Amino acid sequence: MSCWLFKSEPDCYGIEDLARDKRTHWDGVRNYQARNMLRDEVKKGDVVLFYHSNCDEPGVAGVAEVVKEGYPDPSAFDPEDAHFDPKGDPDAPRWFVVDIRFKRRLNRVVTLSELKNDDRLDGFQLLKRGNRLSVMPVSKTHCNIVLALETKG
Repeated sequence: MSCWLFKSEPDCYGIEDLARDKRTHWDGVRNYQARNMLRDEVKKGDVVLFYHSNCDEPGVAGVAEVVKEGYPDPSAFDPEDAHFDPKGDPDAPRWFVVDIRFKRRLNRVVTLSELKNDDRLDGFQLLKRGNRLSVMPVSKTHCNIVLALETKG
């Protein structure tokens, strides 16, 4: 079982939305490196740290679990969807999604600033300069540290 960090903008789809919906597909990823991870590496049963980005206080807000492995992103073929890809071909899909299920909200958001100030998170991909990926692997050690930070502060 692996751990991943999925970035979401809470005004688009936040942990409260996932808590309400219980399950969703993680769509709209339009970066080839992140797509490859969704398609090839994210597996059923993997842990997802649900990260709120582009907000007043970015941070890890909850935990989800992967319940279905990569399959073609239906939003790429829907002209009414914001993530429509006019070059998309259902016979040779370019974009992929996974399904995730809500596990829990954290007792509090573990903020980006806290993550940056924890020396134990050296090498954590989220903290690497210029990292804009919306899907990234998290080592088991880093995952455990992030979750343990929930009870601090």
